[in-house]
Amino acid sequence: MAERVLVIGSGGREHALAWKLAQSPHVKHVFVAPGNAGTADGGKISNSAVPVSDHAAVARFCRYQDIRLVVVGPEVPLAAGIVDDLTAAGIRCFGPTSKAAQLESSKNFSKAFLDRHDIPTANATFPALVVKASGLAAGKGVIVASTKEEACKAVTEIMQDKSFGTAGETVVVEELLEGEEISCLCFSDGVTIAPMPPAQDHKRLMDGDEGPNTGGMGAYSPAPQVQ
Repeated sequence: MAERVLVIGSGGREHALAWKLAQSPHVKHVFVAPGNAGTADGGKISNSAVPVSDHAAVARFCRYQDIRLVVVGPEVPLAAGIVDDLTAAGIRCFGPTSKAAQLESSKNFSKAFLDRHDIPTANATFPALVVKASGLAAGKGVIVASTKEEACKAVTEIMQDKSFGTAGETVVVEELLEGEEISCLCFSDGVTIAPMPPAQDHKRLMDGDEGPNTGGMGAYSPAPQVQ
């Protein structure tokens, strides 16, 4: 029997998720909350105005619409525990719990986790020129400095001037790593791991790796740097 699915989010990632889910014969309809212009009135896909930050309201919407699966895209609702709350309400979700989401929502937590488990990561004892707001900053909370003076200025801007709001209450300062960056992501149910093809996204604003980091300006896969 075809089921109804709810996708949480409003970006291109959620558009792609909804588009692919709608192709499945097991899916009757895909709601996207809040969605975007690309997910509005698209046959099997439609937007919903249910307030994503109100987890109880989302749970009521799922019961009313007979939603059988919720797929959460953005980091903010994951960090806020939407998967925990919907699961407690008896609604199946695809996405990490708030504790697992700390690997993305807190760079300080992630860094300590990597160090604790001897997973290679940028070192803090090298000339430290990368300053990161520990919390979620929509992909823009990283400043790559060219000198120690610039790095110190970045710390002041993040922690004192609150350039990234509460995301910068804690900062991570670490070694500058240069070269190609590839993302290798996996699906996991806690037991099985299914890797996706490696991908590379565009981070710096201008050509030649110049300018500030962005929240992402597109990605491509497969990445020729990884065979």
